[in-house]
Amino acid sequence: MNRLFGTLLLIFLTTSLWAAKVDTVLTYSPSMKKNIKAVVVLPDGYEVQSHFPVVYLLHGHGGSYKDYIKNIPAIKDVADQYQMIVVCADGNVSSWYLDSPEDSSWKYETYVSSELVGWMDQHYKTIASPKGRAITGLSMGGHGALSLAIKHQDIFGAAGSMSGGLDLRPFPDNWNISKRLGTYAQYPERWTANSVTEMLPLLSKHQLSLIIDCGKDDFFYQVNLKFHEKLLYNNIPHDFIIRPGSHNWDYWSNAITYQLLYFHKFFQS
Repeated sequence: MNRLFGTLLLIFLTTSLWAAKVDTVLTYSPSMKKNIKAVVVLPDGYEVQSHFPVVYLLHGHGGSYKDYIKNIPAIKDVADQYQMIVVCADGNVSSWYLDSPEDSSWKYETYVSSELVGWMDQHYKTIASPKGRAITGLSMGGHGALSLAIKHQDIFGAAGSMSGGLDLRPFPDNWNISKRLGTYAQYPERWTANSVTEMLPLLSKHQLSLIIDCGKDDFFYQVNLKFHEKLLYNNIPHDFIIRPGSHNWDYWSNAITYQLLYFHKFFQS
């Protein structure tokens, strides 16, 4: 009986040590003066190794920090396989990850690019440099990931987008964008300045490692294609993936595997 108990205990301890751990953490935003939840996935061996690269995942409009783990639980296995920390940030349903000029209480660019990153570096064993940080997201989060990375190339070394809304201007009445920027009719310059497709002047040629992925049947396909063509015209290296598929979790469950592999290769380089 004692031998059996010892064997079971050993199996339990081994499994606990060598399996991804999923934490729901409470971070703090000084700029917005509030607590914000996030999911942190720690790879197996976290306790016995030194430092890990981090991938930040941004959800889409209408979502939350819980979306990725709920809809793509295999992310835990990928974190184990590639030995990376994965952080699922919260964008308050419809922030578009902006510091809103329309409502100063919404500062989600500051939160994700500075406060959340700083909180992670303080509380976990991260590689605290652009060489150890990547960011990606889907839909609203794809726009957020690329815009934050382009604006903060001193923070992120790689960035991606899955089905990203990379140009806000074709959608003046959708997804609460006008609540963050004001209406397009009133403030067209805000919509232009905050569209990823217009941020290329901010992008240094070899500063960011970029991967863009969008399904052929996605309503954001044309704005993704436009961004890809602008990158080509400006000789900015990037990966661009088109596959059959639409704006849904079936597509993103597949796309995330390519994104995380891409970031793994970036971290290894």
